[in-house]
Amino acid sequence: MPDALELLKTRRSLKPFEMSGPGPSSDELETILTIGSRVPDHGKLTPWRFIVFEGSGRERAGELLAERFKARYADATPDQIETERKRFLHAPLVIAVVSRASAHPKIPEWEQELSVGASAMNIVHAAHALGFVANWLTGWAAFDRVTLDALGLKPYEKIAGFIHIGRATTPVEDRPRPALGDIVTRF
Repeated sequence: MPDALELLKTRRSLKPFEMSGPGPSSDELETILTIGSRVPDHGKLTPWRFIVFEGSGRERAGELLAERFKARYADATPDQIETERKRFLHAPLVIAVVSRASAHPKIPEWEQELSVGASAMNIVHAAHALGFVANWLTGWAAFDRVTLDALGLKPYEKIAGFIHIGRATTPVEDRPRPALGDIVTRF
């Protein structure tokens, strides 16, 4: 396993259609989810939860997405509908990170949402540390209330992202990163 700094320096995203199995074992998945829950959480509110899509659950989710896409977009082509049906089938594992951030007398929702984002990033880093690739995506389904209801989200919950996890089928290349001189100022 790479050391922590090397791990952070080498993490890259890979498109789900460039992933294959096998996915994480049940022990590895437990490790990933445990690390996803070890984030700053002011007030110990646990403003996130996870939905795991694996095995036939990925297919059921795909059917749900295809049907909703067809209903939402009357002019959708059969190819577009099929793309939605296969959305969760490329990677062997998809984890939805659900934001449960809500009004609180002491902890602003913004802080809770940052905790949710930290949780998602921890999942991505944990997958990388275990030798997998991951991609944190949203897309239309993350913002469609009918879809969220069908996935079992409560009215105040939102999807922070769908994290696709698998094995790389192509070389993982870096993308251009901002120069520190362009993004760092000193006060």
